[in-house]
Amino acid sequence: MKYTLIGTGFSGLSTAAYLAKEGHEVHVFEKNDTIGGRARQFKDKGYTFDMGPSWYWMPDVFDKFFKDFDKNPKDYYDLIELNPGFQIIFPEAHTLKLSSNWNEVLALFESYEPGSSKKLLSFMEEAEFKYNFGINKLVYEPGVSLKEVCTSEIISNVFRLQIFKSYRKHVAKYFKNPFLIALLEFPVLFLGTAPAKTPAMYSLMAYSGIKQGTFYPMGGFAKVIDGMAQICKDLGVKFHLNSEIKEIVVENKKVVSIKTDAKQYKVDSLICSADYHHIDKEILPTHLSNYSEKYWDKRVLSPSCLIFYVGVNKKIDKLEHHNLFFDEDIDVHTNEIYSTKQWPKKPLFYACCPSKTDSSVAPENKENLFFLIPIAPGMKDTETIRKTYFSKIIKRMERYCGQEIEKYIEYNRSYCINDFIKDYNSYKGNAYGLANTLSQTANLKPKIVNKHIDNLFYAGQLTVPGPGVPPSIISGNVVANFVMNQKSK
Repeated sequence: MKYTLIGTGFSGLSTAAYLAKEGHEVHVFEKNDTIGGRARQFKDKGYTFDMGPSWYWMPDVFDKFFKDFDKNPKDYYDLIELNPGFQIIFPEAHTLKLSSNWNEVLALFESYEPGSSKKLLSFMEEAEFKYNFGINKLVYEPGVSLKEVCTSEIISNVFRLQIFKSYRKHVAKYFKNPFLIALLEFPVLFLGTAPAKTPAMYSLMAYSGIKQGTFYPMGGFAKVIDGMAQICKDLGVKFHLNSEIKEIVVENKKVVSIKTDAKQYKVDSLICSADYHHIDKEILPTHLSNYSEKYWDKRVLSPSCLIFYVGVNKKIDKLEHHNLFFDEDIDVHTNEIYSTKQWPKKPLFYACCPSKTDSSVAPENKENLFFLIPIAPGMKDTETIRKTYFSKIIKRMERYCGQEIEKYIEYNRSYCINDFIKDYNSYKGNAYGLANTLSQTANLKPKIVNKHIDNLFYAGQLTVPGPGVPPSIISGNVVANFVMNQKSK
């Protein structure tokens, strides 16, 4: 069987690998000149910048992927656990560092709120159950039938999974200290939606980030992409770069070919791991799309972001590998992302400094910095706005670090909504896909099948199981298994 894929991000590479493993001919088309989608990497002036993902959580998902091909992550990259995993900077330069040692984490909680160490044990026990249940029972389902979520096992555990309780209320049940609450809420804030609108089931994210640990692949996150791509190539997958798909030709309810600007390619079965909305509303003929524009407009998207890739001609004190600047009001910024949908007045931001861990990503005695401000998707994006926000955050970082930084900057590249649209055809310039709300969980996400076309399928973070790197890898596995099972019937 010949399978054609669009997109070389994590879901596309995963899909291609699983299909090729079973002996199928696989061709993957990519609009850009490099493999990786949002996880691409670029080099300039001696610096190496990961363009997208930087948090390596849920290590078991990566392990499973490579194991499925009789490989190990260490065959492709050196993975180290960060200590501290990250630090959070609060108002008045109050800093919380999360140790990789679990006993030290318990002691940290106890120091902020007496009795909270026992509460954390209970919180994490619940979160671990949700994580294991989700991984083993939920995330590998294709989301095409209610039967998948109406099993006796799922129904009997629905209250234990806390699907109908908000994450904010769940955290507040255990902890009162605002610093501890912020520590536990940030994964859903940056990667999902407002904690008050996120099901408590997603405490599984806190379990992964706090209990499993935070890791880093030496050389950058793109090393993971390189490893997955190498598996694909070893299995015979053919990549077609600089090949943006401009038309999908359908006859008698089947895709028969795809067209780029230069060529037309015959198709037996097509899987789109590019932006779902782009394929659905801009490439397919209107009468063959899965969803209306009204449907898409009502989807709750995870944040977009304003990113800065920065090279600094000096070493910087007080920064760790991962730094969360929560030195302004968290709820105000959250509201500006998810409710009022405006540029934040006093933004929270994330500063990644991989050169603290990896000397290869920056010249000697220099620092590699990655700044990210989460913002609402679909907003106006201009160079003036970008410069304004860079000035805001660099001053705050200088104040925290206690040293001049801006005048030592020798490289600065910004990336925002317009770039996400240009490079990835990203709907409203979203960076992470659909938010993890109850109405957008499991079977309620956009379907992996096209209801009008028999041989068109979808993968990626706008469908099951959801946003983020590990779910995207899982998405590829899910879709590959689904299409192969369909063909075998």
